[in-house]
Amino acid sequence: MAELATIARPYAEALFKASDAASAPALVGEIQSLAAVAGDAQLRQFASDPKVTAQQVLDLIGSVLKAPLSAPAKNLLQLALENDRLAALPEVATQFQALVNERSGVSDAVVYSAYPIEPAQLADVKAMLEKRFARKLNATVVVQPELIGGIRVVVGDEVLDTSVKARLEQMKAALTA
Repeated sequence: MAELATIARPYAEALFKASDAASAPALVGEIQSLAAVAGDAQLRQFASDPKVTAQQVLDLIGSVLKAPLSAPAKNLLQLALENDRLAALPEVATQFQALVNERSGVSDAVVYSAYPIEPAQLADVKAMLEKRFARKLNATVVVQPELIGGIRVVVGDEVLDTSVKARLEQMKAALTA
């Protein structure tokens, strides 16, 4: 079976071409909500039942989502159901987000921290990181107590690790060398 990324790419690119710069950010949220629902194993099992029609799956997903889907999101869902690609929707959402970010010059950043970061502190950290990486960032925080202190930031394939754990590992390597 082909990789999910390979399967998802044409869907994400088609959705990206169908969206404009103004509607894309709202569509990102819709597709991510759709991907979260499509990621449920019970839903995928229900959808793969040969007795269940695509319309029944559409109705079920529509009842789970809080807001009605826009035309592009509904078309994507119908196409994914027709081609038995419901499992690829989370990857489609990821790739679509990356395309929208590229268009707007924004990157996603994951800030790993030993402790929760308050919104005011996150704004300061985000401003510092935007200078460091020379681009706008969408920052999300993930708490990892094993870092002991400091933060570890991942932006695409770049990593900035100022955690206490990383410093201790550097000291260990220097002492054992």
